[in-house]
Amino acid sequence: MLKQSVAAAVLASLLAGCAVPASQAPVGRRDGVPSSTPLPQRPDVPTSTAFRAPRVMNLPGLEGVIGADAGRLVQQFGTPRLDVWEDDARKLQFTGSACTLDIYLYPATPRAQERATYVDARRSDGREVDRAACVRALRR
Repeated sequence: MLKQSVAAAVLASLLAGCAVPASQAPVGRRDGVPSSTPLPQRPDVPTSTAFRAPRVMNLPGLEGVIGADAGRLVQQFGTPRLDVWEDDARKLQFTGSACTLDIYLYPATPRAQERATYVDARRSDGREVDRAACVRALRR
């Protein structure tokens, strides 16, 4: 009986660690059903390190994505599958049958609005795919 109680307590504590905080849950979705919930704004989280200006990717075919804010990206690609914040950085993830597109947004100066500075793309099996081709495939 004691072994079963200990095993149940260990299992419960392990499962508790699997919960996703509400701040990291997919935006605009509840139980997997899309909604019209607007994208959240940057949380007021003090940064633990000094501000560093981001490097901005400059590749052909990413015009209209690099430099865009979150609202413009949603206009282009629809509701993101993921919207994750870490300090003042943000990642939006858009998916389709052709690929998964991760767009990273950073402020150019402290407390400025975040803008897309980097794009990564991959297939469903994890293999890299041409970023510009993925952008074209996922645009509305």
